[in-house]
Amino acid sequence: MARKARQRISYAVTAARFGDAHSCQTSAPKTLRNQIQAHTHWVNDILLTQSNNALVSASSDVSVKVWRPHAQERQIPTTIGLHNDYVKCLASPGSHADWVASGALDHKIRIWDLYGGGERLCIDSGEVESNVKGSVYALSVRGSVMASGGPESIVRMWDARTGKRITKLVGHTDNIRDILISQDATTVMTASSDQTVKVWSVAAGRCMYTLNMHNDSVWSLYSDHPQLAVTYSSDRSGLVVKTDLQGSFDWDEGLSLSVAQEQGGVNKVIAACGDIWTATSSSSINRWRDTPSDGELQLPDQSPQFHRWSASLRSRAQAHPSPTMTNGTGKPKIPLSCVLRIPNSSNFPSHRQRDSDAATMYSSISFRKMSEAMAEQEIGPVLPFQDLPTETIQGQHGLIKHITLNDKRRVLTLDTAGDVVLWDLLKCIPVQSFGKRHLDEVVPEVNTMESVAAWCSVDTRTGKLACILEENNCFDAEMYADELSLEHTVELRDDQRINLGKWILRYLFASLIEEEIIRDDVYRRQLQQKHSRKRQGAPAPHLTQLPSPQAASWQNLQENDDTLITPRAPNGVSVPAFTPGMAIGVATPHPSFAMNGTNPPLNETTTDQASNLEKTSSNQSQPRSSTDKAKDYFSANPNAQAASDHGERPPTPGEDSSEASTQSPVDGEKEDKPKEGNSLFGKRFRMNMNFPKKLGRTSVEVKQPVADEKAEESDKSEEKEERVIEDNLLGTIQRIRYEYDEFYDPNQPLMTGIFPSSRNETPLLDLPPSTTIIIQEDRPDSGGVTDLYRGTVFSAGQDADQIEKSAPIWLGDLLLRNQTPSKEISKVSFVLMPFQDLLPSIASDKENSRLNANRMLRAKKICAYVAERIEPQPERPDPNALKPEEYLDLYCQDKLVSPDTTLATLRAHIWKMGGDVLLYYKSNGRKPGLGKLTGKPIEGAKVDEGVPF
Repeated sequence: MARKARQRISYAVTAARFGDAHSCQTSAPKTLRNQIQAHTHWVNDILLTQSNNALVSASSDVSVKVWRPHAQERQIPTTIGLHNDYVKCLASPGSHADWVASGALDHKIRIWDLYGGGERLCIDSGEVESNVKGSVYALSVRGSVMASGGPESIVRMWDARTGKRITKLVGHTDNIRDILISQDATTVMTASSDQTVKVWSVAAGRCMYTLNMHNDSVWSLYSDHPQLAVTYSSDRSGLVVKTDLQGSFDWDEGLSLSVAQEQGGVNKVIAACGDIWTATSSSSINRWRDTPSDGELQLPDQSPQFHRWSASLRSRAQAHPSPTMTNGTGKPKIPLSCVLRIPNSSNFPSHRQRDSDAATMYSSISFRKMSEAMAEQEIGPVLPFQDLPTETIQGQHGLIKHITLNDKRRVLTLDTAGDVVLWDLLKCIPVQSFGKRHLDEVVPEVNTMESVAAWCSVDTRTGKLACILEENNCFDAEMYADELSLEHTVELRDDQRINLGKWILRYLFASLIEEEIIRDDVYRRQLQQKHSRKRQGAPAPHLTQLPSPQAASWQNLQENDDTLITPRAPNGVSVPAFTPGMAIGVATPHPSFAMNGTNPPLNETTTDQASNLEKTSSNQSQPRSSTDKAKDYFSANPNAQAASDHGERPPTPGEDSSEASTQSPVDGEKEDKPKEGNSLFGKRFRMNMNFPKKLGRTSVEVKQPVADEKAEESDKSEEKEERVIEDNLLGTIQRIRYEYDEFYDPNQPLMTGIFPSSRNETPLLDLPPSTTIIIQEDRPDSGGVTDLYRGTVFSAGQDADQIEKSAPIWLGDLLLRNQTPSKEISKVSFVLMPFQDLLPSIASDKENSRLNANRMLRAKKICAYVAERIEPQPERPDPNALKPEEYLDLYCQDKLVSPDTTLATLRAHIWKMGGDVLLYYKSNGRKPGLGKLTGKPIEGAKVDEGVPF
């Protein structure tokens, strides 16, 4: 079974949908038809093709996707191609073409089949002339001619059929941002960051005209004219310009008008149906009324030159009437302040003096160049023809910055509007809005003094809040249940911890689990019917009744409803969740730690003492005895499994048990030895991939004839050799079903092999049904990721077939078998000493005070550990007695530690240094007779309550 690439689970947290159009006039506004989030990074270009029925998008997630929103069946964007770097531009030869070209920063131009046929052609622009700046920023196709440009400032012409280079056009001095090709492929127009627009002749291979109507980097070009006679251009300053050359004998005779001025750089400009559409870095899109270029030019005086210029405009208007002026109301007036200079050879709008002879000569000409004719007029600054857009399609204010708080459950975000919002990653909703404030000012108000392991990574590149879960760290973070605000009442044991990654995944795929339980029930019924037919009329075994989907729906659970989504254990006992590895162990002495006073040295060997703690030798590692195992103070009681098998409640870790304290070593070994369960439930708390040898059997077995047994064994061995386990969620289901087939017993009920986590382990979460779920896979060759599945919390059950093939197998083990990948527990080393020797030491002369424990161990557990070591335990515990944390205080760095503070928080926010954490314990005087009492707190000590700082 080949190992698949690393996969990750992501979910997007959103607050609202894309905004509707807002109209500035009484005309009917545009309405939102459909939307979808197709990419996980910036979308750099989009393209309509196939008669506007297909939308192609290019993104920095290195993918090219096609989306058909008008299809009859529900479709999600399909990936038709992948680059090895950011994809910057797209181009199509026509509206009916079946392929599209894309250019990327990997120096490649690739042609993709729109129907999923893959890559048709690949052109490597980086290998041409050993170009190190071969990134493709601009691309255009007309028929079989393709042009590309980038930071090398060279336009290259290609044959789209063969990929061979036709010619190259040299003349720009900066990055080429956009390219247009005329319908006959004889003329090319390019826009560059050198603030110019150049017109090229493909046949001559040189620049014909250089247009300087912009004073900033030109970012976009658009024209639907076959010969590029009418073009629209935009630049980084937000200026939108219309250039009209219709009826002109030369480019100098054209008219260039300032149409609109945006607030920021215009990334894309398009003209259609008498309107101009502009897109900027803002999420909104503006529509402007197109400016007719055949109007009358307004000049300051009625000079003879004015009549000749007006006659020139009228002749151009008669030859090419504007489609926007057909209402018979007269032609609009074009202010002189809107007119821009076109070529670099013209002197307009400069104000140079001309001699009288030249003026007399030009005045005798009845038809003059537009730019030269206006050179004598005094003009002011350039002003746009349109002051405001006629319509604005409001978009969401995308997120641009985020800060994850210390609890790793909440995130502060800042959007493009300057609003700061607090989000809950577990509930997938915004919690609080702080308005327009600085992000760093809000952090101290909501942050807490906690230290929780990073269990997810947060991303806001798409303008939305996305959480990414990976197998290597998504199960690292745990939180105490009493620190979480649970909306639904559930029975939890004292100091129970909840795994955050396991919790959110359980309810992201809740509908999938329900669907798999239903399918499992159907499969077991069919399996029993199959074996019943083989037995030739023998009665079918009794089926296990599962809760109905209506009663077990996680969306319909009431507060006092005890019905679980998943079936209970076969013995009917709901086992309380626990996390192993909570023991305090004696650590190896630290060589650099210096002891002061009369405390015993740390380098002495440790002797066995009568305590319920896990101990290790100071000088060498020794195996624990059976008595030590039975008396592990903070870890789970080893008798929990045995108790559950007999229908008894397993004792809470840390509780005093009379049976545990009085048992013999022999009994302890018997109790500690793990039992080999005969059902899947008996194995489900073992975090490994081993299969149980038997399923649903009792101790009484019905023996078959020897010949039949041998025949069945041979058949089963052949089946085992042919079985292949998929490396995805379907592989988990296959393993469960193979166990059904292999260990089927007609005399026993066929118990289900699906055991998701119960509600006392993962309390109910009401997630928004529209929360997006994405399953991705790494692509090491490109450095990006590929989307394998995209859906929602609501649709996960409906998409079960697709998720089974795309989800990783570790997710299947978690959801269906409640198994998490095994991982070494992170521990913190600390030194525990009495303050000023006012209380007895926890270590004898042959022991040391250097210990280690789980990073999530609370301070009150350390107090309980100290109490057991320094004072005798009563034979009959008093239920009204003070708890150890009530009469013992812990100090770290002269600060009084709160009983609920964990070791991880101590190290990160109080100790704030490397090495072992140094802790002092003392009596606060509330319990008389405990050693040497003073009742005086440490001078200058401050209580750490774990409140926001």
